[in-house]
Amino acid sequence: MGAATSGAQERVLSGIQPTADSFHLGNYLGALRQWVAMQDEFETFYFIADQHATTVAYDPEMLRRRVRVAAAQLLALGVEPERSTVFVQSSIPEHSQLTWVLSCLTGYGEASRMTQFKDKSARGELGGSTVGLFTYPILQAADILMYRPKYVPVGEDQRQHLELTRNLAERFNSRFGALFTIPEPYIPKATAKVLDLANPDKQMSKSAASPAGLLNLLEEPASLRKKVRSAVTDSGREVAYDPAEKPGVTNLLTIGGALTGVSGEEFAVAYAGRGYGDLKKDVAEIVVEFASGVRERTEKWLASDELSDVLAQGAQRARSIAAPLLAEVYERVGFAVPGSRA
Repeated sequence: MGAATSGAQERVLSGIQPTADSFHLGNYLGALRQWVAMQDEFETFYFIADQHATTVAYDPEMLRRRVRVAAAQLLALGVEPERSTVFVQSSIPEHSQLTWVLSCLTGYGEASRMTQFKDKSARGELGGSTVGLFTYPILQAADILMYRPKYVPVGEDQRQHLELTRNLAERFNSRFGALFTIPEPYIPKATAKVLDLANPDKQMSKSAASPAGLLNLLEEPASLRKKVRSAVTDSGREVAYDPAEKPGVTNLLTIGGALTGVSGEEFAVAYAGRGYGDLKKDVAEIVVEFASGVRERTEKWLASDELSDVLAQGAQRARSIAAPLLAEVYERVGFAVPGSRA
C-alpha cells in the first residue's frame, strides 16, 4: 500500500480533526466527497489532525478511539490507501519540530489576528484558553508546508489560515533560500452547502446548539429518519428550490440531490404538485441508505487489522518526505541536523 508517486501529478494535502464520534453529512458533501474525487487527478495526502484536537480539554482514550474511527470513515467513504497517503498527524514528529521554526518567523500581532483567537478574545472567552489555541494556525502551516503541496482544499473559514501559511513560506524562502512551495487554495467547482435541519439559517456543524439538526454518518437509521422527517421546513406547501424564501426545503432538496448525483434544482422536479411529507420521506430513505453503507464499511475497517497497517504505512510514507525536509530546514536555520554530528 501507500500512495504511488507520479511526476505528472501535483500534490494535494488536507486534514480533518477527530473531534466527534462520527463525521456528519456536511463534512462529506462539503469536503470529503471532494477528497475522494481528487484522487483521480492529484497525488493526495490526507491526515487525521489529532494534535489540533488537543487545544481544548479532551479525554486521551476517547481521542485515540476517535482517531481510528475517523481513519476508518475516510476509507469507508472511498479514500484508497493504494492511491492516497493516509496518516495520523501525531505520528509525524517533524510537524511539531517545523512548527517551532515557523513560530519564530510569525509576528505576535499576526498570530493574534487569526479568526478563532480573535473571535474568542472579542467575546472575552480567553480565560480558559490554551497557548495551543493561539499557535495552532502555525502548526497548521507546518502540516501543509512539510509536504510542499501545490494545492490545499479550503473553505471560506480556512482562507485566512492558508494565507498565513503562504506568508510564512515566502518569509522562510526569502530569509533562508527557496525551499517551500507556496500552496494555492483549491476551491472545488461545486460543493453542496448542507444546513442544520433544525436551524436552516446555519451550516450543519457538530457544534450546533441541538443534535436534532445534525445527520451523523454512523448514526442509527431510525434516528436519521426521525431527524429528516422532523426537519424545519417553510411556509407554503410548494416544494421549490429557493434558498432565500425556502431555506429548509431547499436544504432537503440539496441533500437529496447531492446523494443521488443531481443538483437540488433537478431533484425538485420530481416533487411538482407534491408536498413536504413526500420530500421528507424520500430524503430520509436516501440518507439512511447512504449512511448505512458508510457505517457497515466503517465497522469492517475497525474490526480489521488492516486499518493499523494502512496508518503505519501512511506514516512511513509521510515521514520519508517529512524527515529529509526537516533536515534541510534545520541545516538552513543553523540547528543541529537530526542524525548528524553537531
